[in-house]
Amino acid sequence: MKIGTVREIKSQEYRVGLTPAAAHEAVAHGHAVLVEAGAGVGAGFSDADYEAAGAKIAPSAKAVFEAADMIVKVKEPQTSERAMLRKGQILFTYLHLAADEAQARELMQSGATCIAYETVTAKDGTLPLLAPMSEVAGRLAPQVGAWTLQKANGGRGVLLGGVPGVAPAKVVVIGGGVVGTQAARVAAGMGADVTVLDRSLPRLRYLDDTFAGVFRTAYSSKAETAALVAAADLVIGAVLIPGAAAPKLVTRDMLKTMKPGAAIVDVAIDQGGCVETSHATTHDDPIYEVEGVMHYCVANMPGAVARTATLALSNATQPFMLALANKGWQKACTDDSHLANGLNVHEGQITYAAVAEALGLPLTTTESLLA
Repeated sequence: MKIGTVREIKSQEYRVGLTPAAAHEAVAHGHAVLVEAGAGVGAGFSDADYEAAGAKIAPSAKAVFEAADMIVKVKEPQTSERAMLRKGQILFTYLHLAADEAQARELMQSGATCIAYETVTAKDGTLPLLAPMSEVAGRLAPQVGAWTLQKANGGRGVLLGGVPGVAPAKVVVIGGGVVGTQAARVAAGMGADVTVLDRSLPRLRYLDDTFAGVFRTAYSSKAETAALVAAADLVIGAVLIPGAAAPKLVTRDMLKTMKPGAAIVDVAIDQGGCVETSHATTHDDPIYEVEGVMHYCVANMPGAVARTATLALSNATQPFMLALANKGWQKACTDDSHLANGLNVHEGQITYAAVAEALGLPLTTTESLLA
């Protein structure tokens, strides 16, 4: 198979879909790898690194899209990239379609087979291709939250960890999954007063047992959420429903009860955000104010630490990428139901139930396609 990767063109996105090590593995399995010139520079990989791994360098994204059987990316294809996809081509990347109807319709029009990292599953029910970026985003969230709280950025002027004689900032993390756990761990490590909200009692027990009082846990009722948000200096939204739009758990009315200059970091913004007043921002212009509360809603947070994020993502995607290349999408998905869960679009059809429901589009099941 001819596997291609291109330079990411979303604003301030420096990650790359294939590392030289992943390219070397693909070549070792008998595949051809085509990399757009300069695609890996933002993550610290030169064209020479890819050539040493056995890949060929293409002069443009157009050349890659025209030649490749499978495109491996990081972020969802932008409008110009979607126009270059074709029937019979595999797209393997993050998509987050439930919050992006325009992209879903254009992918359907392309006729391509689109497999989304964020809905591929593992035997234990986790999301192995989302987890590494969730870990990165979760660990980044307190860092960018602390920056947002600085007075020069419109925040309250509160130091996350406080100092002797001055109380630390109150941090509320909504969601105790991968993002929330990593965010709470780092925020607590910075000295903040942290509470994690979740609706799963087994998860709350796990967090309490594992972290032994490093941070507090609370059951996520509407009343408890409202009370904790009102008292918070920093709220981190870390809620995920696989493949579906994030629920709006923090309302505009709740914002009105928050302290002036308090901050929100909505890590769920890729799926539409879990705060009613959230809208996607970029690293160029990451924060905005609503009801006196500063919002940080960058949709590609891990892009800020592109090298770490690229290496972590490639470690996770490589086995699935090789399975698709070695077997083709049909055989690979037939052999691995967890990879099959990643299929979101195929030749004009939506194949993932949560996406179809969110967008009000007809569903064609993956099982019927494979049969």
